Amino acid sequence: MAGTLFLVTSGLFEGVIDFFKDFDTIRVLSTDVYLPAPRTLTSHMVVYETARLFCLYWGVFLVALLIARFVLHSSWRKKAENLSDIVFWLGAMYLIQTMLLDITSLAHKEWFAFWAAIIMLLGVSLIVRAIVLAGVRTSHI
Repeated sequence: MAGTLFLVTSGLFEGVIDFFKDFDTIRVLSTDVYLPAPRTLTSHMVVYETARLFCLYWGVFLVALLIARFVLHSSWRKKAENLSDIVFWLGAMYLIQTMLLDITSLAHKEWFAFWAAIIMLLGVSLIVRAIVLAGVRTSHI
């Protein structure tokens, strides 16, 4: 899928190279913490859009896989894992859209907030998995 996105998105290869060349250590707000970030955030929209599309396509594939798991009577552990992955990938697509693409003047505080939101999304996806597994375990007692 990633290869297909590289083939159909003009300028993506050069955009990815420019994206990583643009990285520098940037001061986080008014702290003494420095983290890597692109110096010019708004010049990498093709990379953000492609990442959003990847998350969307992967999320849709995972939804189809979850349906197949129900049809084929896979274990609840596999279904819970699949649902957790769907929450993460479709959530990441939403975060890219709202925090990187829809902002007209992207600043470094939004860049760092985006990554904080991705970390929180990881936690939410793990909680979803735990809830499903706990619900199944409770219903079998």
